Amino acid sequence: MSLKPALDAIGSAIDTRFDRLLAVPDDARAPLYEAMRHAVMGGGKRMRPLLVVAACELSNVDRERALRVALAIEAVHVYSLVHDDLPCMDDDDLRRGKPTVHKAFDEATAVLCGDALNALAFELLADEATHEDPFVRSELVLELARASGPAGMAGGQAMDLAAEEATFDLATTTRLQQLKTGALIAFCLEAGAIMGKVSPGVRLKLRGYARDLGLAFQIADDLLDVEGDPDRAGKALRKDGERGKSTFVSLLGAARARAQAEMLIDQAIHHLQGFGPEADTLRAVARFAIERDH
Repeated sequence: MSLKPALDAIGSAIDTRFDRLLAVPDDARAPLYEAMRHAVMGGGKRMRPLLVVAACELSNVDRERALRVALAIEAVHVYSLVHDDLPCMDDDDLRRGKPTVHKAFDEATAVLCGDALNALAFELLADEATHEDPFVRSELVLELARASGPAGMAGGQAMDLAAEEATFDLATTTRLQQLKTGALIAFCLEAGAIMGKVSPGVRLKLRGYARDLGLAFQIADDLLDVEGDPDRAGKALRKDGERGKSTFVSLLGAARARAQAEMLIDQAIHHLQGFGPEADTLRAVARFAIERDH
């Protein structure tokens, strides 16, 4: 199946709901809300929200509820990008084809923008509108906290900063990417399992899919950083090589890295055996992960 209609639909749904959530108030907080809108609306692949909705569809979870979880994961993902772009981190000027938040506004507003998006994510998950069962809401909050904290995304970012001063081997680079990129992708599938109250066996399959997809997605990112078009990517490329960071491409070479990504995608799709057409979107996302050009 073509993924474009699904990505277009989820992008529109996410923007519409952020537009409602982040209406700009008529007071001194206006610049903060404008910065949040600048960061979350009108850009990005929206792959993580699509994964959440697709995982929820396996159990016929109500779409509006699934979209609330999708908004939460997108809010955390974008907050991480806003902070990642700051001068104290990667110091980037362009993100999703637009000036980064600290360039469009200022550094202090960018810090607050990230903080506020992170808080918004947990507010969405903890609200009864997401699920009537408090145990479901509590588990969603717990798993997103784990995925975004020191044992997940933030820990991976700390390793990424250390990579500028050290030479990492393949095992360490893999661990870095499992935390920095893979943990949030894993949450997308875990969230669908939590919302649908699926069996342990189904949850295990979704975890396997997420693990292989997350690594393949990062390998594809490393390939794009070396071979991609900055105009298509909407951000600066070649920066890892310039900083001497170890990547899958630098460690394996482009051909072996591409072959590894393809093998991981085959494994990810294999984990979906036993599912019918309801998992077609997840299969298409896996193929998209290594076929994309941005």
